[in-house]
This record gives sequence, structure tokens and C-alpha cells, in this order.
Amino acid sequence: MRAYQILPGDNIDGLQCVDFPQRELAPFEVRVRVHAVSLNYRDLMVASGNYLVNVDNPIIPCSDGAGEVLATGHGVTRLQVGDRVAGSFFPHWFDGRSSAAKIRHALGGDIDGMLAEEVVLHEEALVKIPPQLNYVEAATMPCAGVTAWNAIFESSNDIRPGDTVLLLGTGGVSVLGLQLAKAAGLRTIITSSSDEKLQRARELGAHHTINYRITPEWQEEVLRLTHGIGAHVVLEVGGQGTVNRSVASCAMGGSVAIIGGVSGFGGEVNPAALLAGAKRMVGIFVGSRAMLEEVMRFAAVADLKPVVDRVFTFDQAKEAYRYMESGSHFGKVVIAVTA
Repeated sequence: MRAYQILPGDNIDGLQCVDFPQRELAPFEVRVRVHAVSLNYRDLMVASGNYLVNVDNPIIPCSDGAGEVLATGHGVTRLQVGDRVAGSFFPHWFDGRSSAAKIRHALGGDIDGMLAEEVVLHEEALVKIPPQLNYVEAATMPCAGVTAWNAIFESSNDIRPGDTVLLLGTGGVSVLGLQLAKAAGLRTIITSSSDEKLQRARELGAHHTINYRITPEWQEEVLRLTHGIGAHVVLEVGGQGTVNRSVASCAMGGSVAIIGGVSGFGGEVNPAALLAGAKRMVGIFVGSRAMLEEVMRFAAVADLKPVVDRVFTFDQAKEAYRYMESGSHFGKVVIAVTA
């Protein structure tokens, strides 16, 4: 069985394909043949050693993968051989509120992840894939899909059809967030520095687009487009370079979902800006297994097909990482593990 390993901090060139012997299944464990793995910005952070946690030994990277059950250990009742499954980002966060115990491990962060021909996971760390989603589409959901779902529908303040969602950039979380919001009857505004990507966003159904290179004070444009109201939910992925503009773009009573920090974390936010508008800032650290089940069920019912920019082969894993690093993608970057 082949798998990729990386020592956090060794960067993309440190990604190595190695052979692993197949081990016996312990009780309640499931062996999965992985068919597809999708990349997230977080995987670049792990490679560079800049993720929230670091480990001293090489790990199998990537949190997001989908495949089929090959074998089950003694006592497994949730799954059977042949089931199509995806792994949950946090193997111990099943549902409810997060806690230190529930998020103590994350696939591809401090424990082995999904970039392998086969993985072994506890049955509770897996969910069944709806028949409407193929393996490539399902592989986009555990991190990006759940993060967008959590930000818009779980951690927001009573979001309703007709409300406005502001999405920064055109990476995996933002594009999936656009698709989910549109399918739920929400108005969408999305930003990018690329007119070509903004055109693609409009083709997906974005109501308004803003080129932040042309309009650097884009928060004023958000207010103009919403007739002074602002966005009820902001998916904030930019970090210190955008967070204050995101707060200014937010509607009274709305939420700024802190998802990432592409420009680095930091940048002082004036509490008065939150107080005066009854605005909330909420940290989004992916989500639970229940949220993964919910977002995939929603995608199936809404016939939502996640946007996949490009699919690489298993042998092209480094190239996939470098393409992700380039920022050229619109939507998700996927590695097809099996032909």
C-alpha cells in the first residue's frame, strides 16, 4: 500500500511516497480504499510547518478523502463492505458543541490523514456518501464543505432566505459557500482580484462581484450593493489584511466568520465596531461529523455539484500541492488516488 508522508516544515519538496505494509484491523476499525483526496490551504500550512499543531514525526497528510469500505473489524455496525464513505476532519467530534476532547486530533494535522491508497479509521470517523455525489465531489466536503456550512448555517445569527452572504476570494471554502448560499436562497457577494474568476462566480449564480484590486475599499461597495445594510454573514479568510473591512461590511446583528488568515493573523479590531452594530465575530474550526452528514445531504437534495478546478493523479501529488500554492485555482484541487 502506497501513501505519501511529510514532516511538517519540510515544505512541498518533503512530500515522499512510501510503501506501507497492510496491518490487521482492530475492533471497530474500517479499512477504506481511497479514491479521491482534495487539498485545502491548511495542507500547505502543514507542509510549511505553520499549522496550529506540529508533530515531530512524518505524517500522512490531507484531511479530505473519499473511498469505499474494503473490510471491517470486529464489532463494526455502522458500515459494511462496499459502502462509499468520506472521513470526518475531527475523528472524535461527532456532534454538538466542540470541546478540547472532541478536537484533540485532526486527520492530516497531528495524526495520519487521507493521502494514501488505503486508510484505516474507526467506524465513528466515517460517514456514508449520498449516491448523488461521486468520489471526487465527496472528497471536497470534509473540510471546505463543512467549514462553509458551519459558517453560514450553524454559527451565524438566524440566517434567513433573502439575507446576504459575503465571500472573500474564490478558493475552496468561498466557492462552496457561494454554491450552498445560492441553493439556500441567500443573496451572495464575492470578491477576487481576477475578473476571469469573478465571471465564473457570476456563472455559478453570484448576485454581485467585486474586484478588490480595482475597488480596494470594497467594504463601501458591499454597503452600496446592500443599500447600506451590509452582509448578514461574512466568510473571512484573509486575516489581518481584510478583517476590519469584513467587520465594516457586516450588517447589524450579523456575523463575521473567522475561517483563515491568508495574509497572516493579527490586526486590531476595535470592539466598538462590534458593539455599536451588535455584530459577532466567531471562529470556525471546521465542524463535526454531523455537519458533514448535513452538508452532503443538502448537496444531494439540491443537486449541488462542488466546483473542482483540476484533478491530478496520485503520482502528481507534488504538482497538485504546487498548483494549490500558486493560487490559480477556482474551487477545489483534487488528487485522484485510483484511476
